[in-house]
Amino acid sequence: MCRVVDLQQAVLARNEDAAHQLREALAARGTVAVNLLSSPGSGKTALLEAELVLAGRRGTAAAALTADLATENDALRLARSGAPVKQVLTDGLCHLEAAMLARHLDGWLPADTRLLFVENVGNLVCPASYDLGESLRVALASVTEGEDKPLKYPTAFGLANLVVVTKADLAAAVDFDRRAFLAHVERVNPGVEVLFTSARTGQGVGLLLDRATAVLEGAPVHRPVMGVPSAGHRHGPPAAQPDHDHAPGTGPDHGHEHGHGHGHPHREPALPPAAS
Repeated sequence: MCRVVDLQQAVLARNEDAAHQLREALAARGTVAVNLLSSPGSGKTALLEAELVLAGRRGTAAAALTADLATENDALRLARSGAPVKQVLTDGLCHLEAAMLARHLDGWLPADTRLLFVENVGNLVCPASYDLGESLRVALASVTEGEDKPLKYPTAFGLANLVVVTKADLAAAVDFDRRAFLAHVERVNPGVEVLFTSARTGQGVGLLLDRATAVLEGAPVHRPVMGVPSAGHRHGPPAAQPDHDHAPGTGPDHGHEHGHGHGHPHREPALPPAAS
């Protein structure tokens, strides 16, 4: 049992180191990373596509990396925005890790990218425990998932810098209790901002881009004041981020940019170069 715990701690410490390196490398080139976490089917891809389209209209250089267990469907959808998009297939791994992300950014991320949106694997458990070197962590939930989502997944919502509600146009149809949802968010993450959006009607589209752009321009992010204990090793806070409770997890990854590439999970991260 001791060896298992030691291995978990070593894996998590390695991820924390990689996240720190990546955060510094992105900051040096003037790029802000936004980590999007949600359950499958929450509507985050539809919202992200709309935000990328708007970023293009505003002249904001944005890119997106999307992770899934299989298929390149999300990358194909996001590419319709005209923004640079890369698909990462994790081959069963339920989350992204910082070293994995750094490898897939190396040699791909355009030098002028100001905002990098990372669409994490659809899962509110494993991804919540891994710092990716992001400057803004966003937890999303659709109105169709119920008001108690923040209570069921307190780590994901409790460590978020921003919470986004999707499919708001369906709230009345599913009898969504907005007041109860807000109360539950406040319980696990006091003071965090909650945005209500609908990619279908356009409600709230642009608010996520606004918040990310504000961070890019130096605005402070919300800092969660409470953490959720876990069985894993607890590390100190990285720069401009809350404390993260970590859980174990490693595995192979395969990168795809409408083609094929292969990652190696135990290599040191190859960090993207700073813009000249």
